[in-house]
Amino acid sequence: MIDSPIATSHPDNPAEGGPDHDEIAIIAARELAALPEAFRSLVSNVSFLVQDFPDAEIVADFDLDSPYDLLGLYSGIALTEASVFETPADIDRIFLYRQPLLTYVNETGENLADTVRHVLIHEIGHHFGFSDEDMEAIEASG
Repeated sequence: MIDSPIATSHPDNPAEGGPDHDEIAIIAARELAALPEAFRSLVSNVSFLVQDFPDAEIVADFDLDSPYDLLGLYSGIALTEASVFETPADIDRIFLYRQPLLTYVNETGENLADTVRHVLIHEIGHHFGFSDEDMEAIEASG
């Protein structure tokens, strides 16, 4: 069994070619573990999930032209908006979308692990209200 804090969600007909869900999860777990401890320790309460694509509701909510337009998504109440007086309706999650990630790296020639790392930093940064400059500094640190 794969020892990974990143969960996977296998569709009925998984797309063929490239790393599968578990391989993306392994890459994500490795990239998460390589982030600075101060940053990484902030996400102990956030679940991670690998799916092929964002669901139709997400595509509609974000007015995306295509489900390929989204590589990852933070879902939940950002800490900058959370209240100690309200019970969250759902757990905080970061989704990594396999097919858009693979298409992006194929089109750009970028490294998959670097792209996953960028998406993780970006989505975790949103969760904690980091500025773009903060996230760029974290990316530059490793």
